[in-house]
Order: sequence, then C-alpha cells, then structure tokens
Amino acid sequence: MEYSVMIVDDQSIARKYFESVVKAAPDFSLLYSLDSASVAHIYCSRFSIDLVIMDIVMADGSSGIDAAARIKEISPSTRILMVTSMAEGLFLSRAKEAGADGFWYKDDEETELITAMRDIMSGKRVWPEGSPVIRIGDALSSELTRAEMDVLREISTGASNQQIADRLGIETGTVKSHINHLLRKTALNNRTELAIEARLKGLVVGSGRQ
Repeated sequence: MEYSVMIVDDQSIARKYFESVVKAAPDFSLLYSLDSASVAHIYCSRFSIDLVIMDIVMADGSSGIDAAARIKEISPSTRILMVTSMAEGLFLSRAKEAGADGFWYKDDEETELITAMRDIMSGKRVWPEGSPVIRIGDALSSELTRAEMDVLREISTGASNQQIADRLGIETGTVKSHINHLLRKTALNNRTELAIEARLKGLVVGSGRQ
C-alpha cells in the first residue's frame, strides 16, 4: 500500500530532506510540501492525505500544533507526525493534546524518520521518552525543576516578577527564589542572559500560559 504524504515545514533545508525521504520510500508518495501551517487543514479537508509531517514553530507565526488539532477535527483518520529541532518540553504534551500520532526530533540519532513514519502508519504511537537534554550555562536542562522551567519560560517573554507570579499563581518571593536557583545552577549573570540562552537553544519558546 502507498500512503500519501504532506510535508509542512518553513525551513527549506528540512523540507527538502523530508521530501527526499518520502520520495525514496516505495510505500509513500509525496502530494504536497508547504512552508506554513496556516493552510494545512484546508489541504486535508480537500484531499486524501494519509500522513502529515509537520514542524511546530513556523516563521510566519503559524503553529503546527494548532494545525494538527484542526486537521484531526476535519480528518480524524489522517496521521500526524510532529517534528522539531527545539527542546521545549511543552511541545510533547501539547502535541498529544492536539491528537498527533507521533513526535520526532530532527536531530534524533536513534530513530530514523522513515521508521517513525512506518510505525505511525502501522497504528503505533511514536513518542520519545522526553525532550533532549540541553546545556544552559553550567547546567543541564535535566537538572532544572519543573517549577524553575515554568519561571524560565516566563522570563523569556520579558515578564516582570509580578507578572510571572500572576501567570503562575505563585508569590513574587517564590519567583525570586526560582530565579536565584536558576542563576546559581547555570552560573549566568542575570535574567537577561537566562532568557537569551534559553531562547537561542530552543529550551523554551514563549509563555506556557499562551
């Protein structure tokens, strides 16, 4: 059986790689390749697409996760494999909530993309055990607590301590404590360096409350 595939990724290099993998596989056929998630659901409503390989964060601001949820509403039988190069831990849980069938990190050295594709089409769920471990300053992301990650995520938006406290439902003193712990663990000098490092390495992407 030959499965029809649509690729959605704003990065041309990644998109071309996905296209080459699909074209080289005798059991898959490339139908469309898009650079934005904003219209992905429209294609799935008009055409028979078995598998969507979709990036999460697009340059035009469109969200692959939001698109996945819309596709599942329109075409529940369409399988969706979310792909990303970012380590943001919230992506995993959000992709599951959206109804995605699998998740693949672009730098995954253990699982080949074609293997993930075939597993999903065979009815399996393909989910990594966790997000990649990223170094931020002197610390590894695995050494940060969930509460510290929540605060770091908010810091990256430029929010003040009071705004962070309001968003997370905690006291400002608790926010300050988490920031101090983050600075001590990472050996970075201030919250600005924390935000820049976390953003540049894809450890956090925006606010977890958005």
